[in-house]
Amino acid sequence: MDTTLKDPLVGQVLDGRYRVDGRIAVGGMATVYRAVDTRLDRVLALKVMHPTLAADTSFVERFIREAKSVARLAHPNVVGVYDQGTDGSYVYLAMEYIAGCTLRDVLRERGALRPRAALDILEPVLAALGAAHRAGFVHRDMKPENVLIGDDGRVKVADFGLVRAVDSVTNTTGTVLGTVSYLAPEQIEHGTADTRVDVYASGVVLYEMLTGAKPHGGESPAQVLFQHLNEDVPPPSAAVPGLAYELDELVASATARNPDLRPYDAVALLAQLREARFALTDAQLDVVPPQARGTERDGHDTSDDRTSVIPRAARSVQLPLPTTSEPPYAEETRGNRQDGLSHTSVLRTPPPAAAPSAAPKSTAARVRQRLNTRRGISATIAAVLLVLGLGAGVWYINSGQFTEVPPLLAKTEAQARERLDGAGLDVRKVKRAYSDTDKRGTVMATDPGVGERIRHNGKVTLTVSLGPETVKVPDLKGTPLPKAKDELDDAGLGAGMVTRAFSEDVPKNAVISTDPKPGQVRRAGSAVALVVSKGRAVELPDVTGESEDDARADLEEAGLKVKIAPGRVSSEEDKGDVVKQSPDAAGKDVPEGTTVTLTISKGPPMVEVPDVEGMKVGEAKDELREAGFEVKEDRGLLGLFGDTVKDQSVDPGDEAPEGSTITIEIR
Repeated sequence: MDTTLKDPLVGQVLDGRYRVDGRIAVGGMATVYRAVDTRLDRVLALKVMHPTLAADTSFVERFIREAKSVARLAHPNVVGVYDQGTDGSYVYLAMEYIAGCTLRDVLRERGALRPRAALDILEPVLAALGAAHRAGFVHRDMKPENVLIGDDGRVKVADFGLVRAVDSVTNTTGTVLGTVSYLAPEQIEHGTADTRVDVYASGVVLYEMLTGAKPHGGESPAQVLFQHLNEDVPPPSAAVPGLAYELDELVASATARNPDLRPYDAVALLAQLREARFALTDAQLDVVPPQARGTERDGHDTSDDRTSVIPRAARSVQLPLPTTSEPPYAEETRGNRQDGLSHTSVLRTPPPAAAPSAAPKSTAARVRQRLNTRRGISATIAAVLLVLGLGAGVWYINSGQFTEVPPLLAKTEAQARERLDGAGLDVRKVKRAYSDTDKRGTVMATDPGVGERIRHNGKVTLTVSLGPETVKVPDLKGTPLPKAKDELDDAGLGAGMVTRAFSEDVPKNAVISTDPKPGQVRRAGSAVALVVSKGRAVELPDVTGESEDDARADLEEAGLKVKIAPGRVSSEEDKGDVVKQSPDAAGKDVPEGTTVTLTISKGPPMVEVPDVEGMKVGEAKDELREAGFEVKEDRGLLGLFGDTVKDQSVDPGDEAPEGSTITIEIR
């Protein structure tokens, strides 16, 4: 179906820059178009807010504020935001265009995925969410539709920030069924949303990738919501027999109904995922779910498929030694192989001795024959022993004196030392370093690395996690905003969302408060939200209709500045009076020192008065009213029964203010 038909935006150029070529998708909040930036000549995605939402000023303000914040999330797995703007009634975002499909498309085509593919997709998703969580953002709408998979295999998360702005617009109809499947219980019951709601949704997405179905189903959103509140997400192995226990544990941890039992953010869940993945064998990673279809079941080996752009340490694989069943008289060409493998030399058996002659041999001949036979046997035995000794020596040099560093990652220091001791190895030294993903006191790296060869009785350097680096939030109250941002950088933190509020005691553009509060401990790199002063609040007086001098005095007395708009306008107000003030927010609070622009009246426009003397009364009144005047009759005593205009209050041909009253005398 051609989805671009009857769309008024297709073919238009927004802001004189973005040419809309076609419609990609329509959602409850916005429509996404494929567009071309004519200035930079690049393809991008244009998300245009629905006009019904664009009419809500507060929604648009939050939409813009969140878009600016998300634009600072420079992460390879987050869809980039290039620009934001408005064109008439259209409010839009210009974003990175991802040529490919969504995870929802993949699940529709393949049903369920092998664990390897599911983890390959979830890893970059959690990396993106983790970056957002550490920057102070919560996605709130994590679902397969918002996971984009590019044609080049890159995985990106879309719709960051916009879901925060949509809080004030709640859709309670059945059309939200696709979203309620991923809502955390606390979102449903209390309306609260922190980083753990994204963790819950990610666990549901993992369950769906492994099994091909959502964990909770129902004919209505209410049924789905009830199950989220009252039923645990079942283990994926209940639907996929043979699925590894570690995957059940990962789903259960992420989807715990009690948020306190979940990983605190996506970074913590990512660490659990990597630990679980390391514990899985290749056979467990490549289990084919019975719900899989298409290439997942046709024998296609997806073990080398990669959709993740996150580097992952290569798993050490022990190859079996080659074997041979060649006959004793092998071809000579065997020694010319170029396969890089060491092969055991082939010993040739000496040719059989000549048949004994019928003539009797002398005693000396028989003795010599026995000696020769013994020498031949001894030489053969010596040659065999020499070859075996050489083979053992080669084996000892290449393999016999080496072992492998055992799996130590995510183990405590004591557990790591015990494993090394069991492998005949020792600890050279222990380093300690901060880590956002590794639990405090556990091994986060080794040298040599896990699975690498090391001599027997060798020593391994362990790097043990100190946990996330933490810093105290500085006291920034009263600090100008630029300096406050510098102080946060110096403290190892970052400036998060900036909102503004009035303050009686904090100067304009200085920090009123922070979230978290001063003195609280946070991980290094965390974002700190700032509330910045707009200055003292002043109630804006209404000065329309006042003279210019009176209006100026009233505004300056209130602590505001005054500017007179160039030129004067015709109006019903008297000449020299205020016709309009900007901002037009009389009675509302504005920052002290705000400049108020006044537009001054030059009075009503002057109109030439028509000559109506001698006309009938009705005809005269019509003439004057058509010219823009009000009409008043003066009949006196003699004109009670008259019907002709004797005189008019303004002489014919003179000018009078439009809308003023002309009196006609009747006789």
